Amino acid sequence: MGLSANLFLRQTQSLVMTPQLMQSIQLLQMTHFELNQFIAQEVEKNPLLEITSSESENDAETGFETADDFAPIEDRESSAAAEVDSDWYEGSSSISAERLGEGLDTGFENVFPDDGPVRRADAPELLSQWKSMPGGESGEDYDLDDFVAGQVTLRDHLNQQIPFLIVDAASRLIAQHLVDQLDEAGYMLGDIEEIAARLGRSSENVEAILHSLQTLDPPGVFARSLSECLAIQLREKDRLDPAMEALIRHLDLLGKRDFASLRKICGVDDEDLIDMLAEIRGLNPKPGAGFERGMSETISPDIVVRAAPDGGWMVELNPDTLPRVLVNHTYFQTVSKNCPKNGDDHNFLSDCMQNANWLTRSLDQRAKTIMKVATEIVRQQDAFLMHGVDHLRPLNLKTVAEAIKMHESTVSRVTSNKYMLTPRGLFELKYFFTVSIGSAEEGGDSHSAEAVRHRIRLLIAQETPDAVLSDDDIVISLKRGGVELARRTVAKYREAMNIPSSVQRRREKRAIAGVAAY
Repeated sequence: MGLSANLFLRQTQSLVMTPQLMQSIQLLQMTHFELNQFIAQEVEKNPLLEITSSESENDAETGFETADDFAPIEDRESSAAAEVDSDWYEGSSSISAERLGEGLDTGFENVFPDDGPVRRADAPELLSQWKSMPGGESGEDYDLDDFVAGQVTLRDHLNQQIPFLIVDAASRLIAQHLVDQLDEAGYMLGDIEEIAARLGRSSENVEAILHSLQTLDPPGVFARSLSECLAIQLREKDRLDPAMEALIRHLDLLGKRDFASLRKICGVDDEDLIDMLAEIRGLNPKPGAGFERGMSETISPDIVVRAAPDGGWMVELNPDTLPRVLVNHTYFQTVSKNCPKNGDDHNFLSDCMQNANWLTRSLDQRAKTIMKVATEIVRQQDAFLMHGVDHLRPLNLKTVAEAIKMHESTVSRVTSNKYMLTPRGLFELKYFFTVSIGSAEEGGDSHSAEAVRHRIRLLIAQETPDAVLSDDDIVISLKRGGVELARRTVAKYREAMNIPSSVQRRREKRAIAGVAAY
């Protein structure tokens, strides 16, 4: 068989994922914070990109720059000089002595500046400190966030008490190390033996320091378990008797609402057990939760929905989350004139211009895509916005994708980590996508899973100790309301919402009401 070389003409189609196309896809699923970080990195690498503030007068929304924004420095200086000339002369050829004195700041009332008010020339370093004064030169109001005192963290609160409790320097270092082992709830996470071996001290010494730290405020801090946390608080209240010790040793039975077993273990009657349970409920299982955990981040909505005068809804992009990136064409033209053709500098500027144009187009396309998806979600969930969660319609990605002529993956990326501010509150876009549950009536509308879970919560919240609803009773009640749901599905929804069973709820409600827990 002979081998030979032949020429063939073949036509094929393929999808090539360029780096820019991959970045465009990634821009869709970026949060506001991640997008700002990405843009800051691009601006740092690309000299043709500029970030404008929301207060700027240029056309930031369309993504195009104006001539005044990137005018040469010489032109801006000449325009500033012209403004100064107009202020001095105002079309007249003579200058009065009073105006000359005002312009040169040489009024007789300022001869002794120490006795008069502070002026710009007297204390320029104080000008920036009062720039936010109302009625000042900047015209800005007070920023209340600048006057808010920082909240005390749990570690700061404990470090303020340790010097009054422990005097020895070596023991204080061990105490500081134990403070670092606390979690956000105030529990001790480290192992005593490992800490003692790491610090070169005996386990008994570290254990003694830990017991001393357990007397600090808030009560229950430095506990290694929930039982120890409750015991520390009860000991401080002088209520840690043998019956209470037996109760906190069997918290698993308390979680199961097995009050009959607890009454037998503790050796008390029903009235005493109810009093003990009331004391347990008054304790704090997370003593460190009331302190500042760190920097709290506020969620900025990407879409804002308002009621329109015609009865509909106005869907708008939040201007505070829209990135304002402009391309400086004037700077590009000025620099490219002085660069030789086909040189490294010229190629670098060409690449920067291409990347800058791509970024502005990608950001504009991202905003349009988010707007399309949000508008369709508002159209589909109009009943929810009008009447509440009971009227939340079942919705999936395919329905929205077909309505806006896009792929499901694109809709999925747009709805991830994006938030919508509505008259009903702030919701993530994925909140509006729920599975469909069939109707009990033939030909009736299907129901959203979130709306059904809301109905289950309402039914359980309205029950009484003598009429606790079982899962079968909930199924019957839902069927009367037009919702066809199996009992195992009701149990699954109830467990997902951390709602105990009917037996446990009956025991708890009767115990609270003072009825014997049988």
